[in-house]
Amino acid sequence: MPPLLDGLRILVLEDEFLIAMDVEQLCRDQGAAEVTIVGDLAEIDLRDGFSLFDAAIVDLMLGGTSTLDFAERLRSARIPFVFASGYSDAEDLEGSFPEIKLV
Repeated sequence: MPPLLDGLRILVLEDEFLIAMDVEQLCRDQGAAEVTIVGDLAEIDLRDGFSLFDAAIVDLMLGGTSTLDFAERLRSARIPFVFASGYSDAEDLEGSFPEIKLV
């Protein structure tokens, strides 16, 4: 059986460097071909849309800025993603993103 993320290009939105590095390693251990870490929404260049990524792991807050609008754009582009956060309650997401997992 191939690794879970075999050959996928993963976007990691995380502003805590050590957490981002751990998530990157977990993705690589699961076969991700490419992992892009972004710590600030302003760093993301979407001129090519979301075609650079197959899936995303999204922290709910980046430097005090909510990522919910960005997550909505991912959903509209049909890019699978999960939310990752140590500060949010799953109930906060149930109304807007009931199908998205919080890890």
